[in-house]
This record gives sequence, C-alpha cells and structure tokens, in this order.
Amino acid sequence: MRLMQEFKDYPPIHRIFAQIQEQKDAAFLDSSLPNQLGRHSIIGLHPYLKLVKGDAFTVNGKASADSFEYWIKNYLKAHREENPTDLPLISGAIGYFSYDYGREKEGVASRHPKELDIPESILVFYDSFIIEDHARHRLHLIAGDCGQDPDDAMAQMKSLLLRAEKTPDDGPGFSKGGIVTANFTKGDYMDAVQRMIQYIVEGDIYIANMTQQLKIASVMAPFEMFQNLRVCNPSPFGGYLNYGDFQIVSASPERFLQMKDGTIQTRPIKGTRKRGATLAEDIALKRELMESGKDKSELLMIVDLERNDLNRVCIPGSVEVTELFSVEAYATVFHLISNITGRLRPELTVMDLLEATFPGGSITGAPKLRAMELIDELEHSRRNLYTGSIGYLSLDGGCDLNIVIRTAVYKNGLYHLGVGGGITYESDLEFEYEETLQKARALLRALHCI
Repeated sequence: MRLMQEFKDYPPIHRIFAQIQEQKDAAFLDSSLPNQLGRHSIIGLHPYLKLVKGDAFTVNGKASADSFEYWIKNYLKAHREENPTDLPLISGAIGYFSYDYGREKEGVASRHPKELDIPESILVFYDSFIIEDHARHRLHLIAGDCGQDPDDAMAQMKSLLLRAEKTPDDGPGFSKGGIVTANFTKGDYMDAVQRMIQYIVEGDIYIANMTQQLKIASVMAPFEMFQNLRVCNPSPFGGYLNYGDFQIVSASPERFLQMKDGTIQTRPIKGTRKRGATLAEDIALKRELMESGKDKSELLMIVDLERNDLNRVCIPGSVEVTELFSVEAYATVFHLISNITGRLRPELTVMDLLEATFPGGSITGAPKLRAMELIDELEHSRRNLYTGSIGYLSLDGGCDLNIVIRTAVYKNGLYHLGVGGGITYESDLEFEYEETLQKARALLRALHCI
C-alpha cells in the first residue's frame, strides 16, 4: 500500500533535500530549469534495494550469479506496479549507467587504466519519494511499504518539510577555486581531432565525439558546488547523488531517453555556441548556430543513428522525428537539438530499450561501434561516468535518463569532469578545442575557478 499527500504550500525542494544530502544513497533529480522538459524534481528516500555493477554484480552487497541486465528485467517484471497518477513515478529506482558500462556492453575494450574507481552502474530502489510538479506548483509525498511502515515514512517526510521551512538557504559558497589540470594539451587535442577527421576521410566513420578530461583539486564540498551550479547554470536534467565515498553533481541539459506508457522520447544535442556578452552578440550567435550547415549535418547524422537504434525495439512505423534543428538557450551556451519518438514493442522492457540504444549516439558517433573504438584509441583516458546516463527506472516500466554532460564526479578531494564535442569532416581544430572549454565554464564557475 502506498500513501500519497499533496501540498500547495511548501519550502523549495532543494532546501528539503539539503536536510538529507549527507546521507549515503541520498538522491535528487533536480529540474532547476523548470521548462517543458524539466517539469518534475524528484527526491528518493528510504532505500531498500541497491544494485551495483562493478567488477562483480551485487544485490544489497551480496554477489549475484545472474547478470545485471537479467536480474533487473526479472525484478521489474515480478514487481510491476502501475502508476495511476500523472507523476513521473511512484515506485522505482534512481541511479546511473556509466559510459564504461555501455562500452563494455558493446564489447569495446579499453587501452586505458581505471583512474577513477567507481562502479560501472548503481541503481537504488527507494520506498519513498518527494516530487515537485513545477508546472502545477504542487509537492507530492509518496510512501511505500517495502522497507518500513508507510505512516512512519510519511511522518518523516513531513518532518523534513518542517525543518526545511525553518532552515534558510545557505548563502553563496566562498570556498576558493581549485587547481585545474587537463589530460590533453591544446596541441595534443587538436592533433587527436585531426586524426579523427582522417578516419572520417578514410570512410571509417561519419562523425564522432571527442572528449578531454579535467581534474580539479578543490576544498569545496560537492554539495556546495551543486548549490552554486544550480544557480549559475540551471538545467532540466540535473541532480545530486551521494554514494558515500563519491558524489555526483550534474547540470545536464540533454535528455537521453524518456519512456511513459510505452511512448519513447530521445532528444539529441549536436551544435553549440557560447552566449553573447551583449544582447546583439547573443542574437548573432544564436542565428549563427541556427544557420550552420556543419552543425545541422552533424545533428542530422545523429538523428538518423537514433532512429535506427529505436527501430530495433519499437513498433514498426512508430518512430518519428517530431522536432528538427531547434535552438535551446542555457546560461552559458546555445544548443541545437532534435526530438525523436517511438512506441516500444509490448513484449519488451526498459532494459531492452537501454540495451538497444545505450550509450547515446550524440556522444559516441556513427557508426556507433567503430566510433567508440576510435574514441578509446584517440582519447587519453576512460570516460568513466561522463556521457553515460543518470535518471530513474519506474516499476510501471517507464524511465527518464539524461546524458551525463556538465557533470562532475567528486572523490578523494578531486572533481573529475569531461568536456567534448562532435567531430565531422568540416571541423575546425581551434574551434573544437575552444568549444570544450566553453562547455566547462559553468562547472568551473560553480567551483570558483573562473
């Protein structure tokens, strides 16, 4: 039995989460830019089941003989629970799938050692959720009975609301900036881009994403960075995940997959321009992106790849491109986006969808498998979490997952973040390098490094 309550008057949801952010497995999917994409923000509470895919697969800390994918498929089928509300979920898991999980799933070996030791994937099933509907300005408390009494869970959540009402927002953080190091020099990065272009000329691929990794040694606590980031760079698909010995801070603008009642949406980004210093410059840069043949061709190739991926698991004839070459504005950049929809075949599950499409084409390339092989050859380290996905799987069979960009992983005093861009035959080496720095600006600003 689930208990649900709705509130019209309530403290900001980020202040509610602040009351529990230090707890292990605290999870917050934060739509700090509450547009039509980021309608809901979600807090997961009272975890009762934790799945960890690392060197081995464990369930609540105990090794399982089953594969990660097989176990989840069976669990979702055996514990299916319909969602009669218009909320995104009332039961399910929050967590992540790293790029390295997808790379290994595709059978692409890596030549790089593991520099950041975190699991390939973590999914935590929560008994209770606090969900804000930004469109209706309502807060919903949902309490289940898998781990504890629903009445007790509801009382605990109400207590969190009262504490949040009495606790003002922390002021801006004043921790000093950190020391930034990159795993490419500018010259090395441009050389790698040139080699990727040569692979395009030779016909290996049409497009690929090239990434460099930054490390920032900083005394700033990860939750302080998160608070700064959600203010300086609000996003529809951000979040904060605390796994005890490491934390994830995200301000992603990109949805990878959403599925509700069998209808799938994927929303790839390809094409970026910085925001202008003046209104006139801002308008000019937006127009430049809208009219860029290079960026449009780049996005079109990824749209074609995503359509093909969805057609592997969708009802024939149901896959459609419903939006093409739209421009979205964020705090530091403009992005060129498209939207593709489809209907999942009824005999398949969300894990079948993930296996067919993950990792996303916008951050790999086309053809995907060869692009991933070249990514490992030309990049200087494993991507780890970067360009994976963060989000939820619902027990009604749905999901909503981002693409892990504008995201930092904090462990042992270091922030790890990746920045990259799409490479085509038309790519300009200097521009591609500068684009990676532009994409890092929001996170470096949140860390007071710029």
